[in-house]
Amino acid sequence: MTTAPISDVDLFADDVLLDPYPTYARLREFGPVVHLPTNGVYALTRYDTVRSALGDWETFSSAHGIGFNPMVNEALAGTSLASDPPAHTALRAALTENLSPRALRGLKAQIDAKADALVAELVESGSFEAIDGLARALPLEIVADLVGFTGKVRGHMLTWGKAANQVIGPLNQRTSDSFPIAGELYAWCAAVAKDDLAEGSIGRGIFEAEERGAIPPGSAGPIIHQYLAAGVENTVSAIGNIIALFAAHPDQLALVRKDLSLVPAAFNEVLRFWSPLNVWGRETTRDAEIEGVVIPAESRVAVLLGSGNRDPRHYADPDEFTVERNPVDHLALGYGVHGCAGQGLARLEAHAVIDSLARRVERFVVGPETRVPHNVTRSIDSLPVLEVVPA
Repeated sequence: MTTAPISDVDLFADDVLLDPYPTYARLREFGPVVHLPTNGVYALTRYDTVRSALGDWETFSSAHGIGFNPMVNEALAGTSLASDPPAHTALRAALTENLSPRALRGLKAQIDAKADALVAELVESGSFEAIDGLARALPLEIVADLVGFTGKVRGHMLTWGKAANQVIGPLNQRTSDSFPIAGELYAWCAAVAKDDLAEGSIGRGIFEAEERGAIPPGSAGPIIHQYLAAGVENTVSAIGNIIALFAAHPDQLALVRKDLSLVPAAFNEVLRFWSPLNVWGRETTRDAEIEGVVIPAESRVAVLLGSGNRDPRHYADPDEFTVERNPVDHLALGYGVHGCAGQGLARLEAHAVIDSLARRVERFVVGPETRVPHNVTRSIDSLPVLEVVPA
């Protein structure tokens, strides 16, 4: 057994957050596990290592928090994000009850119609701001209606969701600036009652699960927190990436336009190529041995989802974006018991957007994209579409 190789990389430096892939490539060459003293973590860099750790919740635990600072881990304690079976099982069941493929089937036509109407309006305009006009607009409306958010809460969803992800990082300036905003979300979720949510909504259903004892008392608010925190920001990132990647690769959009059955494969490739979440936290419950390297017990682990998705040991030509690859085993949505609970809803939204774009657009002419460093989410902040060439 040997100790892990050491690197002075700072995962949360601005330049790394804006474009992490060169850094990930260097870390993968160091080994499957790399000790990063600057961040106080052991980073998992390669596909097989990341997938194995995500599937081994008994060793790589979420119960001590998934963040990189003690404040956020304390705030998330007892949620399905920051728990392991058996406690996690009931919490996740309440979270996913209305997100199963069967439950979502009835939403597909509604989401398809909303996405197509929005895309049609934007294409007809000839130019638009892609992130505000589409990537943010669609998930905000869908999640708000689904969970039952009303009144002023709808106006806070984007800023609350962004801050809730930002504070998962270390105690840097981004985290410090975001804690007051995330605190507003925590406070609202702690005080929200069933009657604050629209009748017939998923949000009310979660409170009803609490009333009948299916989940512990006081669990409804934290579960609703996860819908808002994860259900908006990460989907916004993914839809923004769809537009930017198709603008940069019109040949790939043309392939989807010729064969709409490629829509799911295209979204899988978007997620693999530009993972919305690049890093997530775990803690080892015992010494963990990976390819002869030992991660000591009670170590904070950085699971590099974005690095695993670009590992040439698993994917041929991983730095190429090709919709025909169909990487169904990508890591962008996690894996195992903690795999993204809302991925079915995200897929419905993204598939609807890709389908509509493929039918209505031959190519985009875009201006420069703007990115802002974010501790865990990599997304485009603005992307002007200067011209749309209709299909």
